Amino acid sequence: MLQVNYIRENRDHVIERLALRNFKQTTLVDEVVALDEQRRQIQTESDALAASANTSARQIGELMRQGKRDEAEAIKAASGGYKEQIKQLTDRLGELEQQLHEKLVLLPNLPHTSVPAGVGAEDNEVVLEHGNKPSLAEDAVPHWELTSKYGIIDFELGTKITGAGFPVYKGKGARLQRAMINFFLDRAQQAGYLEVQPPLLVNEASGFGTGQLPDKEGQMYHVGVDDLYLIPTAEVPVTNLYRDVIVKEADFPVKLTAYTPCFRREAGSYGAHVRGLNRLHQFDKVEVVQLVHPERSYEVLEEMSSYVQSLLQALDLPYRVLRLCGGDMGFTSALTYDMEVWSAAQQRWLEVSSVSNFESYQSNRLKVRFKGESGKTQLVHTLNGSALALPRILASILENNQTDRGIRIPDVLVPYTGFEWID
Repeated sequence: MLQVNYIRENRDHVIERLALRNFKQTTLVDEVVALDEQRRQIQTESDALAASANTSARQIGELMRQGKRDEAEAIKAASGGYKEQIKQLTDRLGELEQQLHEKLVLLPNLPHTSVPAGVGAEDNEVVLEHGNKPSLAEDAVPHWELTSKYGIIDFELGTKITGAGFPVYKGKGARLQRAMINFFLDRAQQAGYLEVQPPLLVNEASGFGTGQLPDKEGQMYHVGVDDLYLIPTAEVPVTNLYRDVIVKEADFPVKLTAYTPCFRREAGSYGAHVRGLNRLHQFDKVEVVQLVHPERSYEVLEEMSSYVQSLLQALDLPYRVLRLCGGDMGFTSALTYDMEVWSAAQQRWLEVSSVSNFESYQSNRLKVRFKGESGKTQLVHTLNGSALALPRILASILENNQTDRGIRIPDVLVPYTGFEWID
């Protein structure tokens, strides 16, 4: 959530940066400024009345001690309306703060100055491309045919049990999933991340804190009886571990990692591009989260991007890094890098990770702060990244490594799988 003071003092800049997102409701900025002005005026009036009431109370007390009861009663009668006036102003202040909050949560984060202009995915900037795209035999097939051929994933059985988008992993398919999870967690631990195992259900306050609510409410599975949400990503519970916490500056950077299943309704998704593992309602993911000093957040973003790339390099998967344009970025992000791997059988790039800097947007909602050297309390900067999301990684491993013998397992995963081939 953007800070009101910043909006008030930088109105034109805020509108300019929101335009880069193609955000059309820029009148919200002026509505926020107007509500804030009313709020501050009423607060000033309330403070002045409270000061007058305190002054009158002291005068009354002093006069009573001096035995000047009549004079004290006269001041008491004159100031008798203060209490009711203050109550009315307090009630009005509460109404304005609620209205202001309702407007603020509708404003997305401001894009960083390096974010390119654009409307959608076609306008994203390719930062780099790494690795050689494999050349497959003419009879190479996409992963959904490979999983059926080798009996490692059963999409129809998942549909029977739950519905489309909930596959059943079997045999070497299940073991390969577990191998990737353990590999990613071990690499995160080696990189200094503390592993946590968070809840898979979160309350509304947690969803609001990281920006999934109200922005993505329709994409989250909701347990109505208990008013809880299945997590769309481990980012939500992991970042919320620090909600309402004042972090010690000496503890920076706070580095956390977690493996969780993730649940997304993906409403409106259809067509060939969502076939097989390309888009699921339930999938596994290892997430990395950092809380850092504001002065280091963009340096840390580059470090996190390099870290995710190191995982793709270890798996020997060709990939590219995109800097997302304003129109394709998430609601809460100031700058996002997407990592895409090359799917040789599908002949297309598949997104497998997003690494984002949210600056103080999440921490302002979460009230995650730290005390600097001056003793002043400041908002931390939060970042997160997929490291990695498994379905499309698995799809690329299966497709890119298919041979006449079977599917070759990447060398780094063999110690985890216990086998070198799926055949």
